Amino acid sequence: MVEFPPRRKPSRKGSMADVPKDLLEQIKDLERLFTVDQAKLKEVTDHFVKELEKGLSVEGGSIPMNPTWVMGYPDGHETGTFLALDMGGTNLRVCEIILPEEKGEFEIIQSKYRMPEELKTGDSEELWEYIADCLQQFIEYHHEVEDLADMNDKQHKLPLGFTFSFPATQEYIDHGVLQRWTKGFDIAGVEGKDVAPLFEAALEKRSLPIKLSALINDTTGTLIASHYTDDTMQIGCIFGTGCNAAYMENCGSVPKIAHYNLPPDMPIAINCEYGAFDNEHVVLPRTPFDLIIDEDSPRPGQQAFEKMIAGLYLGELFRLVLVDLHDNKNVKIFEGQDIGKLRKAYSLDASFLSFIEEDPFENLSETGELFAKELGIQVNKPELELCRRLAELIGTRAARLSACGVAAICKKKNIQSCHVGADGSVFNKYPHFKARGAQALREILDWPTGKRDPVDIRAAEDGSGVGAALIAALTIKRVKAGNLAGIRHAEGMM
Repeated sequence: MVEFPPRRKPSRKGSMADVPKDLLEQIKDLERLFTVDQAKLKEVTDHFVKELEKGLSVEGGSIPMNPTWVMGYPDGHETGTFLALDMGGTNLRVCEIILPEEKGEFEIIQSKYRMPEELKTGDSEELWEYIADCLQQFIEYHHEVEDLADMNDKQHKLPLGFTFSFPATQEYIDHGVLQRWTKGFDIAGVEGKDVAPLFEAALEKRSLPIKLSALINDTTGTLIASHYTDDTMQIGCIFGTGCNAAYMENCGSVPKIAHYNLPPDMPIAINCEYGAFDNEHVVLPRTPFDLIIDEDSPRPGQQAFEKMIAGLYLGELFRLVLVDLHDNKNVKIFEGQDIGKLRKAYSLDASFLSFIEEDPFENLSETGELFAKELGIQVNKPELELCRRLAELIGTRAARLSACGVAAICKKKNIQSCHVGADGSVFNKYPHFKARGAQALREILDWPTGKRDPVDIRAAEDGSGVGAALIAALTIKRVKAGNLAGIRHAEGMM
């Protein structure tokens, strides 16, 4: 996960008055490379719409467009006590969520457990044992032992929504076949398998009174949790270490599930996994530095869109450009200095750029101190101006391209007005990201100036906690109503 420092004072405007000619020319070249104009935004968005459609087809495309078997939004009247398990890259979070009688309200208690690094590349059984152990610690701490024994005696199990935020295909809401590990995980023997039985076996081994009701992605949870508190939310997005979106589609518009013979107007949430947009490299304005990031990544040729906008890659883009400029004999930057630390791949993350963009001083003194402290490089004023402009260009390009995915869903669904629930460290903490994305949406969708934006991207509710609990509640509600589409083990959910 990308960690950002606390927000600081508003940043200053900057001046190029003292920048020598060679660096000014480099800045202009960088502006040409990284600027995405309105025409390009529209071209990317139009291609995005076609790729979303292709992903829903029987043949499929680069964007997986995974059906989630979340069949509709909550109405605000869901009630009960639910567990939520959030398996992220750094931490494991366990929540107990109480949905009271009051519409759109919830109470939450939660605990975080560190995900040991050795588990990420270890043994499959050890991973599920550790997760079950954390759940056991949580419920024993928050419930009396007698209550737990009573639950087991009466076969009353706490319904659990499991946020498993890795690409997975789901034929049922309570199962999920892992397509591939991401976020630094690489555990042998799990890819291509259903993770639900592996998880359930670990619960059974400890006789825990827990029933897996739904396996979800954090983006789908973001959509559902945000709609629960604001019924104008129609899209859920993540802009963080990675990027993704989810929205509600009609079953009749998803040819690849036509064989289920569901009512065409029945809603179903789609987890786009659109970080894979344009893996064919048809339309995205990739620079030579984007090509290097792709070639040197663990999976070249995949996640093309994500590699241009996600927090994991912004610092690396910045680093690659600076190393290239230093090694260019025609450019004088960091002369006579050891840039060994800067040469280390992924030594900078998005928070480094964030810090530079938020430097409030005219002389960029805080940026200079950052370079000295983190990289051992003394940076003069013109070089600081170049670094500042480069950070702005990379951050702005990411925000503007991120708007294309939102705009594409709006165009595909003919959404004229809605709120979009967004989460993730880049959206929440990277300076100006929201404003830059909003400006790009205006340019793509040709909104009139001087009026309120009809599509407004806002901070989302807790998707991986509250969203997971709500989806568990919705699944149980469907079982009680006899709507068992996409539910494998309905028994025990009543």
